[in-house]
Amino acid sequence: MYILLTTAYSVSDNLLEVQIRHTLHTAHGILPMEVTFALPKAGIMALTGPSGAGKTTLLKQIAGLIMPESGSITFNGEPWLNTPSNVHLPAQARNIGFVFQDYALFPHLTVLGNLLFALPRGSKPDIAHELLEITGLTGLAQRKPHEISGGQQQRVALARALVRQPDLLLMDEPFAALDPDMRYQLQDLLLRLRRQHSFSAIVVTHNVGEIFRLSDHVAVMDSGKLLRFGTPSEIYLNEKEPAGEMLIYGEVLTCERSDDQLTVNAWIENRVRELKLPLHLEPQLAPGSAFTMRYSANPAQIRIVGG
Repeated sequence: MYILLTTAYSVSDNLLEVQIRHTLHTAHGILPMEVTFALPKAGIMALTGPSGAGKTTLLKQIAGLIMPESGSITFNGEPWLNTPSNVHLPAQARNIGFVFQDYALFPHLTVLGNLLFALPRGSKPDIAHELLEITGLTGLAQRKPHEISGGQQQRVALARALVRQPDLLLMDEPFAALDPDMRYQLQDLLLRLRRQHSFSAIVVTHNVGEIFRLSDHVAVMDSGKLLRFGTPSEIYLNEKEPAGEMLIYGEVLTCERSDDQLTVNAWIENRVRELKLPLHLEPQLAPGSAFTMRYSANPAQIRIVGG
């Protein structure tokens, strides 16, 4: 779980430590921004909350694109920012990959050219070609961004962010504009690339299914402050399985198998609910799938009646 910096912890357990103060200028007026958190190594953190909460500003501060008014940012023991000591490591010196919400591809460069432009000086281009292959873009290498689809552009943006082989990947609502099938495919791709390249990540998202699928931890931000920390289940799991017999419409977030039952977290009626279900339903409850279920307190009578 996340550890506030006011609590004792082992520095070696944390990749990123943030303690900043800033002033947010929002549509609702000026808000004081105060953020303190620590990100453990090898984790994915989902950053969520309403528009104007300061999520994108926080990402850009971590990346070195916005200078906080005061505070400190430490990455793997190295100070990136320390305002009392006048330390401010420039963005290009931080080993970070950034995927912007609007992709921010260079329109005059080809797909391969976008990756090569982001390649650190002196690096071999092999990693660029490897990422093109992994993301299924090899055949589009010589095309320009306006010649490929939105989903393909998003894959280019992800590959470009990873060509630096970053220790930390920052993503600002990376899949929000995509249709559900493409969003699910790119979530799969992100998880696969993370296993292969061992980076940590902070992902801004409003999609609860995406949070459950991608993240180890969630930080809820509102009005410039981080209000809640925890696992997806700790943050969203407010109610246990419903009682009685009813028709349930939902989306599967996670489905875990034990010896005698399934534990399913599902998005039902704008809440995350936990269901204990018979094992034979597992093929119909893949994460990301929608379902209509006739639910009963008697497990033998529970059945999926539509998808």
